[in-house]
Amino acid sequence: MRLALTLALLTAEFAAAQKPAAELTPHPPAPEPHDVLLPNSALMTPFAQQVPVVFQTRNQNAKAWDALIGFWNDETETVLDPTTGKQVARKVVKLKVPLGLSQAPPVPLENPMTLAKWELGKKLYFDPILSSNRTVSCATCHAPVKGFTDQSKTSTGINGGIGGMNAPTVLNSAYNRFQFWDGRAASLEEQSQGPPGNPVEMFADPKGDPWEGAVRRMRATPEYVEAFKTVFGHAPTRDAAAKAVAAYERTVLTGNSLYDRAEVAMRKRFAEEESKPEQNATDYAVILKEALAAMDPAAKHVGVTEPKGIEPVAKKLANGRTLFFGKARCSNCHVGDNFTDNAFHNLGVGVKDGKVPTDATGRFAAQPTGHKNPAEYGAFKTPGLRGLLGTAPYLHDGSEKTLEAVIDLYDKGGNVNEFLDAKMRDQTAEAEYLKAKAEGKTPTLPTGAILTRGGAPIIPFLLKLTPEEKADLVLFMKALEGDPVDPTVADPKWFPKK
Repeated sequence: MRLALTLALLTAEFAAAQKPAAELTPHPPAPEPHDVLLPNSALMTPFAQQVPVVFQTRNQNAKAWDALIGFWNDETETVLDPTTGKQVARKVVKLKVPLGLSQAPPVPLENPMTLAKWELGKKLYFDPILSSNRTVSCATCHAPVKGFTDQSKTSTGINGGIGGMNAPTVLNSAYNRFQFWDGRAASLEEQSQGPPGNPVEMFADPKGDPWEGAVRRMRATPEYVEAFKTVFGHAPTRDAAAKAVAAYERTVLTGNSLYDRAEVAMRKRFAEEESKPEQNATDYAVILKEALAAMDPAAKHVGVTEPKGIEPVAKKLANGRTLFFGKARCSNCHVGDNFTDNAFHNLGVGVKDGKVPTDATGRFAAQPTGHKNPAEYGAFKTPGLRGLLGTAPYLHDGSEKTLEAVIDLYDKGGNVNEFLDAKMRDQTAEAEYLKAKAEGKTPTLPTGAILTRGGAPIIPFLLKLTPEEKADLVLFMKALEGDPVDPTVADPKWFPKK
């Protein structure tokens, strides 16, 4: 009996010795990656039950656009189900893109818009769960009631941390070619990953990876676990959270400004009269009369509160428009539906004693080594001009409190520095200076101009706007104020009924 027991023990020890060490000591399974997971279609909502979200623009199909009652429209569509090969009828949400935005917001192929994804993104946008101590959300610095900004010079983040930049508005950010003032993010998906990892904005835990912590908090919340599974086919991840938030932000749209309506009135007049296709005071008078009759706040934005104020304001708006696209040279950079060239320019904002501060090098700092462009030293992104009335203070550092102050900055040609943008400079005067110098003369620099380290002149272009012209220009910029973002998007408590 003892011999049999001894042999059994020896056999067990020999067998154990042949097993890999990992099998000898049990370990819990490795956690799923927090950045990216591949989808399991079995967990996702079936194709026939998914609700796509599509954008409808007036330029795309005016008749279909006119037929949409409001911004948010619940409809149905008949499509081919790729999983069964059969035609299915399913719900679809059609968003009526505001007048003036001729193109639908671009949507990446890898992040198609669906209602469930939009709902998930909206919840994450207003939920402080992405911050390490659950006190700061996206909406903290980009609040709907404050023009999707915080209306502060610079933002206050986690534990009272003060940021160095003015919070840019989310309004129409879907059309931005680059995100952030220095353009370091190329998409809304990339941009949305920044704040949760920023120690001034949302990350206050000195240990570990900020997104690992954010994902851990989401995975500990049953509601989010279920939502991510049905939308993405896996547990919460950084990649999926970024996609969801971006899907929501693409719907933060504003348009239908007085300027947009005047454009429609002008085209109607042009078709009837075959006149010059350019907005004039008549067009503004037509739309101001309509706005006043409808008690539309747009009329009040430009100071029209009674009929007798229509004609004089219409003339000022028409003159402001002429200045914007002419003498004031605003359209050198502020172009297109969103009034931005999506480029970067040095206006001398933040410059002290003719020098760009080392913490305000803008686009130059965001460019990777090997691709640094000195021409963009101290340059920041051109902001769009819609929604200006709710997004003060202005510029990347929030240094100008009013539109009047911004116009004054442009009027003097910005703040002179060695890297002042070419569009802010009097290049004719600079060429004359260099010509005179080449001819052996001793040219005199105008007041406020400087020489670069290489001896080249930097001469700001003076707009020489009169007080009346400045007032008309500001009035025109107020006419770019669009309708408020639709409550279906702006109200954090609104979600479609199931």
